Amino acid sequence: MLRGNHTAKIDDKGRLKIPNAFRALVEDKHGSDVFVTSLTGESVRIYPMPVWMAIEEKMAKIPSTHPARTKFFDRVNYFGQTAAFDNQGRVILHARLRESAAMSGEVDVFGNYDYLDVWNHDRFVAKLQHDPYTEDDARALAEFGI
Repeated sequence: MLRGNHTAKIDDKGRLKIPNAFRALVEDKHGSDVFVTSLTGESVRIYPMPVWMAIEEKMAKIPSTHPARTKFFDRVNYFGQTAAFDNQGRVILHARLRESAAMSGEVDVFGNYDYLDVWNHDRFVAKLQHDPYTEDDARALAEFGI
């Protein structure tokens, strides 16, 4: 399970150095192949390939003409690319996604159960301030016993 966060760096060639704690968990359970994408272009999601393939299998059950399915695939494929961790634990973020998500220099990498979220630090702090955790959020989670 991927949890917590680590800072990481993106080099001049657009390669993200995956924090060792996350890399070890992903490679031990899923291997080094990943799907790097985004739904909004604001951040980067890195899915271990088996996790991504499970999402695709679920999406395949939805009619191909369903508007939400089309929107989902339009976005993840526009921003997405398959990749793999190299021997130094880096993964390439292609230029379109790097630019859209303001990925350069130091970034924050979050474990999100079975995938990684990567954020520009300032953008993430602004998100936290703009969209605080509220009592409504707590009540919604209480419905699930949390």
